[in-house]
Amino acid sequence: MRLELIFLTLGALFLMGLAADELGRRTRLPRVTLLLISGVVVGRSGFDLVPEEAEAWYEFLSIAALTMVAFLLGSGFTRKALVAHGPQILIVSLAIVLVTLACVAAGLTLFGVPLGLALVLGALATATDPAATGDTIRQAGARGRFPDTLKGIVAIDDAWGLIAFSLMMVAAGLLNGHAGAGALAEAGREIGGALLLGAAIGIPGAYLTGRIRPGDPLQSEALGLVFLTAGLAVWLGVSYLLAGMTVGAIIVNFARHHKQAFHEIEHIRWPFMVLFFLLAGVTLDLGHLSTIGWLGLGYAILRGAGRVLGGWVGGWIAGAPVAERRWTGAALLPQAGVAIGMALVAAETFPQWADVIMTLTIGTTVVFELLGPPVTLLALHLVAAAETAADLSEGP
Repeated sequence: MRLELIFLTLGALFLMGLAADELGRRTRLPRVTLLLISGVVVGRSGFDLVPEEAEAWYEFLSIAALTMVAFLLGSGFTRKALVAHGPQILIVSLAIVLVTLACVAAGLTLFGVPLGLALVLGALATATDPAATGDTIRQAGARGRFPDTLKGIVAIDDAWGLIAFSLMMVAAGLLNGHAGAGALAEAGREIGGALLLGAAIGIPGAYLTGRIRPGDPLQSEALGLVFLTAGLAVWLGVSYLLAGMTVGAIIVNFARHHKQAFHEIEHIRWPFMVLFFLLAGVTLDLGHLSTIGWLGLGYAILRGAGRVLGGWVGGWIAGAPVAERRWTGAALLPQAGVAIGMALVAAETFPQWADVIMTLTIGTTVVFELLGPPVTLLALHLVAAAETAADLSEGP
Protein backbone atom coordinates (compact mmCIF):
# COMPACT_ATOMS: atom_id res chain seq x y z
CA MET A 1 0.00 0.00 0.00
CA ARG A 2 1.49 3.36 -1.06
CA LEU A 3 2.51 5.73 1.72
CA GLU A 4 0.25 8.59 0.60
CA LEU A 5 -2.72 6.18 0.43
CA ILE A 6 -2.12 5.10 4.03
CA PHE A 7 -2.20 8.70 5.27
CA LEU A 8 -5.24 9.60 3.16
CA THR A 9 -7.14 6.54 4.40
CA LEU A 10 -6.29 7.16 8.04
CA GLY A 11 -7.20 10.84 7.75
CA ALA A 12 -10.55 10.07 6.17
CA LEU A 13 -11.37 7.39 8.74
CA PHE A 14 -10.54 9.63 11.69
CA LEU A 15 -12.68 12.45 10.26
CA MET A 16 -15.54 9.98 9.80
CA GLY A 17 -15.08 8.97 13.42
CA LEU A 18 -15.19 12.63 14.48
CA ALA A 19 -18.43 13.15 12.53
CA ALA A 20 -20.00 10.03 14.06
CA ASP A 21 -18.92 11.11 17.54
CA GLU A 22 -20.45 14.57 17.08
CA LEU A 23 -23.67 13.13 15.64
CA GLY A 24 -23.89 10.78 18.61
CA ARG A 25 -23.54 13.69 21.04
CA ARG A 26 -26.30 15.66 19.29
CA THR A 27 -28.78 12.81 18.76
CA ARG A 28 -27.87 10.42 21.64
CA LEU A 29 -27.54 7.61 19.09
CA PRO A 30 -24.83 5.12 20.13
CA ARG A 31 -21.47 6.04 18.59
CA VAL A 32 -20.70 2.37 18.02
CA THR A 33 -23.72 1.94 15.76
CA LEU A 34 -22.94 5.18 13.90
CA LEU A 35 -19.33 4.11 13.35
CA LEU A 36 -20.40 0.68 12.09
CA ILE A 37 -22.98 2.17 9.73
CA SER A 38 -20.37 4.65 8.43
CA GLY A 39 -17.98 1.77 7.83
CA VAL A 40 -20.67 -0.21 6.00
CA VAL A 41 -21.47 2.78 3.74
CA VAL A 42 -17.86 3.23 2.60
CA GLY A 43 -16.95 -0.48 2.76
CA ARG A 44 -17.46 -3.54 0.65
CA SER A 45 -21.24 -3.54 1.19
CA GLY A 46 -21.52 0.14 0.24
CA PHE A 47 -19.51 2.35 -2.09
CA ASP A 48 -16.33 0.27 -1.62
CA LEU A 49 -14.15 3.36 -1.11
CA VAL A 50 -11.68 1.90 1.40
CA PRO A 51 -8.56 0.30 -0.14
CA GLU A 52 -8.54 -3.46 0.25
CA GLU A 53 -5.12 -3.31 1.90
CA ALA A 54 -6.57 -1.23 4.76
CA GLU A 55 -8.79 -4.16 5.77
CA ALA A 56 -5.62 -5.97 6.82
CA TRP A 57 -5.29 -3.46 9.68
CA TYR A 58 -8.47 -4.80 11.25
CA GLU A 59 -6.88 -7.76 13.05
CA PHE A 60 -4.19 -5.63 14.69
CA LEU A 61 -6.64 -2.88 15.65
CA SER A 62 -9.21 -5.31 17.04
CA ILE A 63 -6.67 -7.02 19.28
CA ALA A 64 -5.20 -3.70 20.46
CA ALA A 65 -8.60 -2.08 21.09
CA LEU A 66 -10.12 -5.10 22.83
CA THR A 67 -7.04 -5.58 25.03
CA MET A 68 -7.41 -1.95 26.15
CA VAL A 69 -11.09 -2.58 26.83
CA ALA A 70 -10.16 -5.69 28.83
CA PHE A 71 -7.62 -3.68 30.88
CA LEU A 72 -10.25 -1.08 31.72
CA LEU A 73 -12.88 -3.69 32.55
CA GLY A 74 -10.41 -5.49 34.78
CA SER A 75 -9.61 -2.25 36.57
CA GLY A 76 -13.26 -2.18 37.67
CA PHE A 77 -12.68 -5.28 39.82
CA THR A 78 -11.57 -3.39 42.90
CA ARG A 79 -11.99 -4.95 46.32
CA LYS A 80 -14.75 -2.45 47.09
CA ALA A 81 -16.65 -3.26 43.87
CA LEU A 82 -16.27 -7.01 44.36
CA VAL A 83 -17.64 -6.82 47.87
CA ALA A 84 -20.57 -4.69 46.73
CA HIS A 85 -21.43 -6.31 43.39
CA GLY A 86 -19.25 -9.41 43.05
CA PRO A 87 -21.83 -12.11 43.93
CA GLN A 88 -24.49 -10.52 41.73
CA ILE A 89 -22.11 -10.20 38.78
CA LEU A 90 -21.03 -13.83 39.02
CA ILE A 91 -24.59 -15.16 39.41
CA VAL A 92 -26.15 -13.01 36.66
CA SER A 93 -23.35 -13.55 34.15
CA LEU A 94 -23.41 -17.31 34.65
CA ALA A 95 -27.22 -17.42 34.40
CA ILE A 96 -27.20 -15.44 31.13
CA VAL A 97 -24.62 -17.75 29.58
CA LEU A 98 -26.40 -20.95 30.65
CA VAL A 99 -29.91 -19.82 29.72
CA THR A 100 -28.78 -18.42 26.36
CA LEU A 101 -26.98 -21.67 25.56
CA ALA A 102 -30.02 -23.75 26.54
CA CYS A 103 -32.54 -21.57 24.67
CA VAL A 104 -30.59 -21.44 21.41
CA ALA A 105 -29.54 -25.10 21.41
CA ALA A 106 -33.00 -26.41 22.34
CA GLY A 107 -34.82 -24.06 19.97
CA LEU A 108 -32.62 -24.87 16.98
CA THR A 109 -32.95 -28.58 17.68
CA LEU A 110 -36.74 -28.19 17.51
CA PHE A 111 -36.25 -26.42 14.16
CA GLY A 112 -34.57 -29.59 12.87
CA VAL A 113 -30.93 -28.56 13.27
CA PRO A 114 -28.64 -31.52 14.15
CA LEU A 115 -28.01 -31.65 17.90
CA GLY A 116 -24.23 -31.28 17.59
CA LEU A 117 -24.54 -28.18 15.40
CA ALA A 118 -27.24 -26.75 17.69
CA LEU A 119 -24.93 -27.10 20.70
CA VAL A 120 -22.10 -25.31 18.89
CA LEU A 121 -24.38 -22.47 17.77
CA GLY A 122 -25.80 -22.21 21.29
CA ALA A 123 -22.28 -21.77 22.65
CA LEU A 124 -21.49 -19.12 20.01
CA ALA A 125 -24.60 -17.21 21.15
CA THR A 126 -23.12 -16.72 24.63
CA ALA A 127 -20.38 -14.36 23.39
CA THR A 128 -20.79 -10.60 23.78
CA ASP A 129 -18.99 -7.46 22.60
CA PRO A 130 -17.41 -5.73 25.62
CA ALA A 131 -16.19 -2.84 23.47
CA ALA A 132 -19.64 -1.87 22.17
CA THR A 133 -21.33 -2.32 25.54
CA GLY A 134 -18.65 -0.43 27.43
CA ASP A 135 -18.63 2.49 25.02
CA THR A 136 -22.41 2.80 25.11
CA ILE A 137 -22.30 2.98 28.92
CA ARG A 138 -19.54 5.57 28.73
CA GLN A 139 -21.39 7.66 26.13
CA ALA A 140 -24.54 7.64 28.25
CA GLY A 141 -22.56 8.88 31.24
CA ALA A 142 -24.35 6.26 33.31
CA ARG A 143 -23.33 5.84 36.94
CA GLY A 144 -24.58 3.58 39.69
CA ARG A 145 -25.40 -0.01 40.46
CA PHE A 146 -26.82 -1.06 37.08
CA PRO A 147 -23.99 0.28 34.84
CA ASP A 148 -21.41 -1.15 37.27
CA THR A 149 -23.14 -4.53 37.11
CA LEU A 150 -23.19 -4.46 33.30
CA LYS A 151 -19.49 -3.60 33.15
CA GLY A 152 -18.70 -6.40 35.56
CA ILE A 153 -20.75 -8.90 33.54
CA VAL A 154 -19.13 -8.07 30.19
CA ALA A 155 -15.75 -8.34 31.89
CA ILE A 156 -16.26 -12.01 32.73
CA ASP A 157 -19.09 -13.45 30.66
CA ASP A 158 -16.79 -14.16 27.73
CA ALA A 159 -14.76 -16.30 30.15
CA TRP A 160 -17.91 -18.31 30.91
CA GLY A 161 -18.64 -18.30 27.17
CA LEU A 162 -15.22 -19.72 26.32
CA ILE A 163 -15.71 -22.49 28.86
CA ALA A 164 -19.21 -23.25 27.52
CA PHE A 165 -17.93 -23.21 23.93
CA SER A 166 -15.12 -25.61 24.77
CA LEU A 167 -17.49 -28.04 26.49
CA MET A 168 -20.02 -27.89 23.64
CA MET A 169 -17.24 -28.52 21.11
CA VAL A 170 -16.36 -31.65 23.07
CA ALA A 171 -20.03 -32.72 23.17
CA ALA A 172 -20.50 -32.07 19.45
CA GLY A 173 -17.34 -34.03 18.71
CA LEU A 174 -18.55 -37.00 20.75
CA LEU A 175 -21.93 -36.90 18.97
CA ASN A 176 -20.09 -37.03 15.66
CA GLY A 177 -17.69 -39.76 16.70
CA HIS A 178 -14.68 -37.52 17.34
CA ALA A 179 -12.49 -37.62 20.43
CA GLY A 180 -13.28 -34.72 22.72
CA ALA A 181 -10.46 -34.84 25.27
CA GLY A 182 -8.12 -32.84 23.05
CA ALA A 183 -10.60 -29.98 22.72
CA LEU A 184 -11.17 -29.91 26.48
CA ALA A 185 -7.45 -29.82 27.17
CA GLU A 186 -6.98 -27.00 24.66
CA ALA A 187 -9.75 -24.99 26.34
CA GLY A 188 -8.10 -25.46 29.74
CA ARG A 189 -4.75 -24.40 28.31
CA GLU A 190 -6.20 -21.26 26.73
CA ILE A 191 -8.10 -20.11 29.82
CA GLY A 192 -5.48 -21.12 32.37
CA GLY A 193 -2.68 -19.76 30.21
CA ALA A 194 -4.42 -16.38 29.92
CA LEU A 195 -4.80 -16.13 33.71
CA LEU A 196 -1.16 -17.08 34.27
CA LEU A 197 0.04 -14.61 31.64
CA GLY A 198 -2.08 -11.87 33.22
CA ALA A 199 -0.54 -12.61 36.61
CA ALA A 200 2.98 -12.70 35.15
CA ILE A 201 2.53 -9.20 33.71
CA GLY A 202 0.20 -7.75 36.33
CA ILE A 203 2.25 -8.52 39.45
CA PRO A 204 5.47 -6.77 38.34
CA GLY A 205 3.32 -4.14 36.60
CA ALA A 206 1.60 -3.29 39.89
CA TYR A 207 4.99 -2.81 41.52
CA LEU A 208 6.60 -0.78 38.72
CA THR A 209 3.85 1.52 37.39
CA GLY A 210 4.00 5.06 38.72
CA ARG A 211 7.56 4.80 40.06
CA ILE A 212 9.28 6.60 37.18
CA ARG A 213 7.37 9.79 37.92
CA PRO A 214 5.12 10.34 40.96
CA GLY A 215 1.43 10.18 40.19
CA ASP A 216 -0.27 8.47 37.25
CA PRO A 217 1.64 6.03 35.04
CA LEU A 218 3.25 7.44 31.90
CA GLN A 219 1.56 6.95 28.54
CA SER A 220 4.50 4.80 27.43
CA GLU A 221 3.94 2.55 30.46
CA ALA A 222 0.28 2.11 29.58
CA LEU A 223 1.00 1.33 25.93
CA GLY A 224 3.82 -0.99 26.90
CA LEU A 225 1.56 -3.04 29.18
CA VAL A 226 -1.22 -3.23 26.57
CA PHE A 227 0.95 -4.29 23.66
CA LEU A 228 3.09 -6.66 25.74
CA THR A 229 -0.03 -8.42 27.00
CA ALA A 230 -1.62 -8.60 23.55
CA GLY A 231 1.55 -9.76 21.82
CA LEU A 232 2.36 -12.49 24.33
CA ALA A 233 -1.27 -13.68 24.37
CA VAL A 234 -1.37 -14.01 20.58
CA TRP A 235 2.06 -15.67 20.50
CA LEU A 236 1.09 -18.17 23.20
CA GLY A 237 -2.36 -18.76 21.70
CA VAL A 238 -4.32 -17.73 24.80
CA SER A 239 -7.19 -15.27 25.28
CA TYR A 240 -5.95 -11.67 25.17
CA LEU A 241 -9.31 -10.61 26.67
CA LEU A 242 -8.83 -12.75 29.78
CA ALA A 243 -5.14 -11.85 30.01
CA GLY A 244 -5.84 -8.10 29.75
CA MET A 245 -8.64 -8.30 32.28
CA THR A 246 -6.39 -10.16 34.73
CA VAL A 247 -3.61 -7.58 34.39
CA GLY A 248 -6.09 -4.77 35.00
CA ALA A 249 -7.57 -6.41 38.07
CA ILE A 250 -4.17 -7.14 39.63
CA ILE A 251 -2.75 -3.66 39.05
CA VAL A 252 -5.81 -1.79 40.32
CA ASN A 253 -5.80 -3.81 43.54
CA PHE A 254 -2.08 -3.99 44.27
CA ALA A 255 -0.45 -0.85 42.82
CA ARG A 256 0.42 1.65 45.53
CA HIS A 257 2.07 4.46 43.53
CA HIS A 258 -0.96 6.04 41.87
CA LYS A 259 -4.74 6.28 42.10
CA GLN A 260 -5.68 5.96 38.40
CA ALA A 261 -3.90 2.87 37.13
CA PHE A 262 -5.23 3.24 33.59
CA HIS A 263 -5.73 6.97 33.29
CA GLU A 264 -3.49 7.10 30.23
CA ILE A 265 -5.22 4.16 28.54
CA GLU A 266 -8.45 6.15 28.73
CA HIS A 267 -6.71 8.92 26.77
CA ILE A 268 -5.33 6.72 23.99
CA ARG A 269 -8.12 4.15 23.73
CA TRP A 270 -10.63 6.09 21.62
CA PRO A 271 -8.55 6.53 18.41
CA PHE A 272 -8.03 2.77 18.34
CA MET A 273 -11.74 2.20 18.96
CA VAL A 274 -12.71 4.55 16.11
CA LEU A 275 -10.60 2.66 13.59
CA PHE A 276 -11.69 -0.69 15.03
CA PHE A 277 -15.42 -0.06 14.65
CA LEU A 278 -15.10 1.70 11.30
CA LEU A 279 -13.08 -1.17 9.83
CA ALA A 280 -15.49 -3.66 11.38
CA GLY A 281 -18.21 -1.99 9.32
CA VAL A 282 -15.97 -1.87 6.25
CA THR A 283 -15.38 -5.62 6.38
CA LEU A 284 -19.02 -6.57 7.04
CA ASP A 285 -20.78 -8.16 4.09
CA LEU A 286 -24.49 -7.42 4.33
CA GLY A 287 -25.08 -10.02 1.63
CA HIS A 288 -24.81 -12.63 4.37
CA LEU A 289 -28.14 -11.42 5.76
CA SER A 290 -29.96 -12.65 2.65
CA THR A 291 -28.47 -16.13 2.84
CA ILE A 292 -29.23 -17.19 6.42
CA GLY A 293 -33.02 -17.11 6.00
CA TRP A 294 -35.33 -18.49 8.66
CA LEU A 295 -32.48 -20.19 10.50
CA GLY A 296 -30.78 -16.84 11.09
CA LEU A 297 -34.05 -15.23 12.19
CA GLY A 298 -34.73 -18.08 14.59
CA TYR A 299 -31.20 -17.90 15.98
CA ALA A 300 -31.45 -14.13 16.53
CA ILE A 301 -34.83 -14.41 18.28
CA LEU A 302 -33.69 -17.31 20.45
CA ARG A 303 -30.47 -15.52 21.44
CA GLY A 304 -32.36 -12.35 22.34
CA ALA A 305 -34.92 -14.31 24.35
CA GLY A 306 -32.18 -16.29 26.09
CA ARG A 307 -30.33 -13.14 27.18
CA VAL A 308 -33.49 -11.49 28.50
CA LEU A 309 -34.63 -14.63 30.33
CA GLY A 310 -31.14 -15.30 31.67
CA GLY A 311 -30.87 -11.74 32.99
CA TRP A 312 -34.22 -12.14 34.74
CA VAL A 313 -33.37 -15.51 36.27
CA GLY A 314 -29.91 -14.40 37.40
CA GLY A 315 -31.23 -11.13 38.80
CA TRP A 316 -33.97 -12.96 40.69
CA ILE A 317 -31.48 -15.37 42.24
CA ALA A 318 -29.10 -12.52 43.12
CA GLY A 319 -31.90 -10.36 44.56
CA ALA A 320 -31.52 -7.53 42.03
CA PRO A 321 -34.26 -4.88 41.69
CA VAL A 322 -37.07 -5.73 39.27
CA ALA A 323 -36.07 -3.04 36.73
CA GLU A 324 -32.54 -4.47 36.53
CA ARG A 325 -33.82 -8.04 36.13
CA ARG A 326 -36.00 -6.90 33.24
CA TRP A 327 -33.28 -5.11 31.28
CA THR A 328 -29.91 -6.72 32.13
CA GLY A 329 -30.05 -9.35 29.39
CA ALA A 330 -31.37 -6.91 26.78
CA ALA A 331 -28.49 -4.55 27.54
CA LEU A 332 -26.00 -7.29 26.61
CA LEU A 333 -27.09 -8.00 23.03
CA PRO A 334 -24.01 -6.67 21.13
CA GLN A 335 -21.88 -9.47 19.71
CA ALA A 336 -18.71 -9.22 17.63
CA GLY A 337 -15.13 -10.43 17.52
CA VAL A 338 -15.21 -13.13 20.20
CA ALA A 339 -18.15 -14.88 18.52
CA ILE A 340 -16.48 -14.75 15.11
CA GLY A 341 -13.26 -16.10 16.59
CA MET A 342 -15.16 -19.00 18.14
CA ALA A 343 -16.95 -19.57 14.82
CA LEU A 344 -13.64 -19.85 12.96
CA VAL A 345 -12.48 -22.53 15.40
CA ALA A 346 -15.78 -24.41 15.11
CA ALA A 347 -15.76 -24.21 11.30
CA GLU A 348 -12.26 -25.65 11.19
CA THR A 349 -13.17 -28.45 13.60
CA PHE A 350 -16.43 -29.35 11.84
CA PRO A 351 -15.91 -28.61 8.11
CA GLN A 352 -19.26 -30.25 7.27
CA TRP A 353 -20.98 -27.38 9.12
CA ALA A 354 -18.51 -24.63 8.24
CA ASP A 355 -20.72 -22.74 5.78
CA VAL A 356 -23.71 -22.67 8.15
CA ILE A 357 -21.61 -21.69 11.17
CA MET A 358 -19.76 -18.83 9.45
CA THR A 359 -22.70 -17.46 7.49
CA LEU A 360 -25.00 -17.53 10.51
CA THR A 361 -22.46 -15.99 12.89
CA ILE A 362 -21.32 -13.21 10.58
CA GLY A 363 -24.86 -12.42 9.41
CA THR A 364 -26.37 -12.18 12.88
CA THR A 365 -23.32 -10.29 14.19
CA VAL A 366 -24.24 -7.52 11.76
CA VAL A 367 -27.73 -7.39 13.27
CA PHE A 368 -26.60 -7.49 16.91
CA GLU A 369 -23.84 -4.92 16.40
CA LEU A 370 -26.25 -2.48 14.74
CA LEU A 371 -29.28 -3.02 17.00
CA GLY A 372 -27.55 -4.00 20.26
CA PRO A 373 -26.06 -0.62 21.33
CA PRO A 374 -29.38 1.29 20.95
CA VAL A 375 -31.08 -1.34 23.11
CA THR A 376 -28.28 -1.02 25.69
CA LEU A 377 -28.76 2.75 25.72
CA LEU A 378 -32.53 2.32 26.12
CA ALA A 379 -32.02 -0.13 29.00
CA LEU A 380 -29.71 2.32 30.81
CA HIS A 381 -32.25 5.13 30.53
CA LEU A 382 -35.22 3.00 31.59
CA VAL A 383 -33.48 1.50 34.62
CA ALA A 384 -32.22 4.95 35.68
CA ALA A 385 -35.77 6.30 35.35
CA ALA A 386 -37.16 3.42 37.40
CA GLU A 387 -34.56 3.96 40.12
CA THR A 388 -35.34 7.69 40.24
CA ALA A 389 -39.08 6.99 40.50
CA ALA A 390 -38.44 4.50 43.31
CA ASP A 391 -36.36 7.03 45.22
CA LEU A 392 -39.05 9.69 44.87
CA SER A 393 -41.78 7.30 46.01
CA GLU A 394 -39.82 6.50 49.17
CA GLY A 395 -39.72 10.19 50.04
CA PRO A 396 -37.28 11.91 52.40
